[in-house]
Amino acid sequence: MMKKRRLGTSDLFVSELGLGCMSIGTDEKKATAIIEAALEEEINYFDTADLYDFGENEKFVGRALKNVRDKVIIATKAGNRWNENKDGWSWDPSKKHIKEAAKQSLKRLGTDYIDLYQLHGGTIGDPIDETIDAFEELKSEGYIRFYGISSIRPNVIREYASKAEIVSVMMQYSILDRRPEEIFSLLQSQNISVVARGPVAKGLLSEKMLDKASQKGYLDYSFEELNELLPSLKKKIAKDRSMTDIALQYNLANSVVSSVVAGASSPEQVRANASAVKSKPLTEKEITFIQELSKAGCYEEHR
Repeated sequence: MMKKRRLGTSDLFVSELGLGCMSIGTDEKKATAIIEAALEEEINYFDTADLYDFGENEKFVGRALKNVRDKVIIATKAGNRWNENKDGWSWDPSKKHIKEAAKQSLKRLGTDYIDLYQLHGGTIGDPIDETIDAFEELKSEGYIRFYGISSIRPNVIREYASKAEIVSVMMQYSILDRRPEEIFSLLQSQNISVVARGPVAKGLLSEKMLDKASQKGYLDYSFEELNELLPSLKKKIAKDRSMTDIALQYNLANSVVSSVVAGASSPEQVRANASAVKSKPLTEKEITFIQELSKAGCYEEHR
């Protein structure tokens, strides 16, 4: 059975595994099959954004979930604007843009409310009070139920945590990217949930391991370090289970994490991720071993 966790102080209970819809592709038939596999695995949390495939992604998600709308939680994001040539985008956290973007997302999703609306980025130089106003107005007007931010920047997260009624922060988080742990205690103390994305670190924490490694390494790990760390993880902890199990269970071991949003480009991948989330939790000893083996890291840039 797929367990659920509460998202912050909201009344949304999200499945421990969410579907990151960015990877479902541009063939609607295949995309729908992936979403249907997720529903079969009792996933109720679907994450998209107006930026993905120029809004086509939202249309696919909305159509595939139309008949189960009241049973699922749809999360989308705003703040990036495509330019007229559709070959690049710019950042716009203004109240005018956010409010208009929400209405366009609602149209594409074919729904009259968004369960979780997220700011898709953010910098410390943004007009943060104005952005918060936009989300608060959308909430009071009934267009969105709750809001959060998708950001890895500790200083931006602190601003929103202190000024806004955010229920969640979406962050890239994995055994190979433990930088978010810096901000976990603050979020926990304020009852703000983490939605973790990128749990398998571009496939490095899947069975493919070093096949997915670049000679440049990954974040602050060199190729040599990965060559040492990944086989050690496999040997010590993933002896009788998959690397994906270990990766997803590491994220879920922290109670501040409500859901791990993993992408999937096939129904089989959805099922494998669901199986990993339903597998046995890591022991304290295993978690300690993983933390000793990996780097805690902190954000040097992107503050």
